[in-house]
Amino acid sequence: MNYSMAAKRAEYARNAVMSASPARLLTMLYDRLLLDLTRAETAQQQADWAVASENLIHAQAIITELLGTLKTDVWDGAENLQAIYTYSFSTLVSANVGRNAKLTRECIDLLEPLRVAWHDAAAQLPAAQPAPGAGAVPAAAGARGAILGVG
Repeated sequence: MNYSMAAKRAEYARNAVMSASPARLLTMLYDRLLLDLTRAETAQQQADWAVASENLIHAQAIITELLGTLKTDVWDGAENLQAIYTYSFSTLVSANVGRNAKLTRECIDLLEPLRVAWHDAAAQLPAAQPAPGAGAVPAAAGARGAILGVG
């Protein structure tokens, strides 16, 4: 792919993220989180520790964003989701430090059903509505940065 095509693709992705609704931002975060984890697991299996670490660190940043915007006083299920995020974050740190693909796989298996559930919930909403459990919808600026891999 030439530079011009790569630049256009990056601009398209940036525009899609910047114009996304809160529910769409949440599903995009989960998509990127699972992409990072899959890439990390593959890199770990190939002993490509730099790529694995880069993806695990980005996955941790996404989980931090999800944790930081979770409002436990707004949604009854938020405390359980908070526990899942906290466990996943800790497990990903261990997966990175210990170079352990099994721990990365454990997080994939834990978070993939949540990704599917959020996609299903978002699909049920009219475009202007927030996702169910509004306390789970990430703040726009931080979420956009986490999806794009910046800040």
